[in-house]
Amino acid sequence: MILDGGLSNALVARGHDLSGDLWTASLLRDAPGEIAAVHRQYFEAGAEVATTSSYQASVPGFVAAGMSRAEAEALLRRTVTLAREVRDELADDGRRRLVAASVGPYGAVLADGSEYVGRYGVPASRLREFHLPRIELLAAEGPDLLAVETIPDADEAEVLVGILDELGLPAWLSYSVTDTGTRAGQPLADAFAVLASSSGLVAAGVNCCAPDDVLDALDVARAVTGLPGVAYPNSGQGWDSGTHTWSGTASYDVALAPRWVAAGAAYVGGCCEVGPSDIAALVETLR
Repeated sequence: MILDGGLSNALVARGHDLSGDLWTASLLRDAPGEIAAVHRQYFEAGAEVATTSSYQASVPGFVAAGMSRAEAEALLRRTVTLAREVRDELADDGRRRLVAASVGPYGAVLADGSEYVGRYGVPASRLREFHLPRIELLAAEGPDLLAVETIPDADEAEVLVGILDELGLPAWLSYSVTDTGTRAGQPLADAFAVLASSSGLVAAGVNCCAPDDVLDALDVARAVTGLPGVAYPNSGQGWDSGTHTWSGTASYDVALAPRWVAAGAAYVGGCCEVGPSDIAALVETLR
């Protein structure tokens, strides 16, 4: 299935400033129609999966921004309904489309770039306290599956897999990686072994990594888990967490995608700085 691309870059291209701590989640409150418009752009480009705007959205984050708990919970649920509404608008053409509720790592809500490092210095109990209620709220709105994504640390993945299995929720889990390890420095074979016995995972792989890191990671994921793969790298540019900007030369090339599929990827798309035109080109390459 063809996934969508990056939400933040598509919103910036539409003229939005996402420099605050809430990042894309700020528009859930201020301009939800713009998030819906990006979902529509990706579907019209040929994507078959809309990934919701919940990556950095959390009840604690919204409450810290001055909202009541009830308002915060409603906004988090709204991430799913926005994507579902756009999906349903397009249902007349008979194409199958899915909504994947994004579950980003604990570090994403800290808004300090630690989702690219892991090793947050908090116990597993704190990670569970953070993730469980958020996942329950998202699941209550009826997404087709969860996109547990950009996970930098196998220890956090272990907590998340436990929650998914406990709740009986279908999901893919994708690590953020560098070369042959997670961003926290764990060997990929060890990281994917954490996922191997899960009853809820439908796919395992990588996202928001350099395109050149995808193929080897898919090989390890398939060998260790036996699951279908998921691959949606970023543009290959470098992220500066201080200035919140990407720099360098993009290396995302849809010509790489057939090799990812041959390596077992069943879900293929793009992450940060990959836009609707890239997804349209990906569709042309893989269809």
